Amino acid sequence: MAKRTSTPGLNVNRVVVKVGSSSLNHPNGGISHVSLALFVGEIARLREMGIEVVIVSSGAVAAGMGILGHQTKPKTVSEKQATAAVGQGYLIQRYNEELARFGLIGAQILLTRVDLAKRERYTNARNTLEALLQKGVVPIVNENDTVAVEELCFGDNDRLSAMVAGLVDAQLLAIFSDIDGLYTDNPRVNRDAELIPMVQDITPEIEQLAAGKGSDLGTGGMGTKLQAAKIVTSFGIGMLILNGSRPDELGRFLLGAQVGTFFQPCRGRLPSRKRWLAWGAISEGAIQVDEGAKSAILWEGKSLLPKGVINVEGSWERGNLVRVIDKKRDEIARGLVALSSQEVDKCKGLHSEEAAALIGLGRGCEVIHRDFLTVTR
Repeated sequence: MAKRTSTPGLNVNRVVVKVGSSSLNHPNGGISHVSLALFVGEIARLREMGIEVVIVSSGAVAAGMGILGHQTKPKTVSEKQATAAVGQGYLIQRYNEELARFGLIGAQILLTRVDLAKRERYTNARNTLEALLQKGVVPIVNENDTVAVEELCFGDNDRLSAMVAGLVDAQLLAIFSDIDGLYTDNPRVNRDAELIPMVQDITPEIEQLAAGKGSDLGTGGMGTKLQAAKIVTSFGIGMLILNGSRPDELGRFLLGAQVGTFFQPCRGRLPSRKRWLAWGAISEGAIQVDEGAKSAILWEGKSLLPKGVINVEGSWERGNLVRVIDKKRDEIARGLVALSSQEVDKCKGLHSEEAAALIGLGRGCEVIHRDFLTVTR
């Protein structure tokens, strides 16, 4: 497993800024022009510091609610998509109006889970974002709520922002929320709760601190932010949670101030292909492995061999993505299989030479080669 860096010191020239609905909504409904202007002002400040910025912005549904005069969040998928369709155009218009005040240009990028699940589309999205940044444009990313279906959506923009940070090779993901950061307890209930300034590893104890839902207008809470932290720190990218009422704290952090909660990145940055394998692609099934194979994958950097396979779940063809799970059914890795599900089931528990002879390969075989395997635990 990769190790965490020991200090929060960062050499940042590209940052992804995630702005949640709770940071943009107006108390009377819709989008707060004042809040949005403050965020864009901070983006402009970062640009003056020589830092490229990608915005991942929620708010389409909230904006649509304001335009349509709705007081409560839509319940059904079709109502949500219709409301988002009304609000998305207005949201991007407001961003571009504010960016123009600083001589900046924004570009709307709408993504669905499928756009990052297919390798070709993942690469195309990466190239498009890179081209925009090279032109000095500020990409404004949101999930395409008007067409996304539940089983193929990100679910919340915290996860999306982590994927985008990996997509563009950022050095930092900054998530603005309605709270100062991660606390030892719920600060709205316990006045003695203390802010945790830095998290080195996301342990089960840390995850227990994230109980509870997000705001009425958002889809995520602290739990989704910890999921984003797991993803992005595994890419070798740091993550910072800040209070959206004080967007200037991001610039202060980059100048050395201790604000919010910083999640230290793993030492070493995964290459783009392995980022996609770990978190972008959609798996076709699972391979359960014994303790020996688990240890070889996690600690020895080895490929997955037939000998270590216990069970096969699902159906897939050669070259598909599958999850690798241990005896407790916890996921430890993902990879592109060299054998179909039928072939793996047929040769599980056998030595490589025996397995190769059984399925007619004529040589030793691997279920997943290390080059196409990414640890996700």
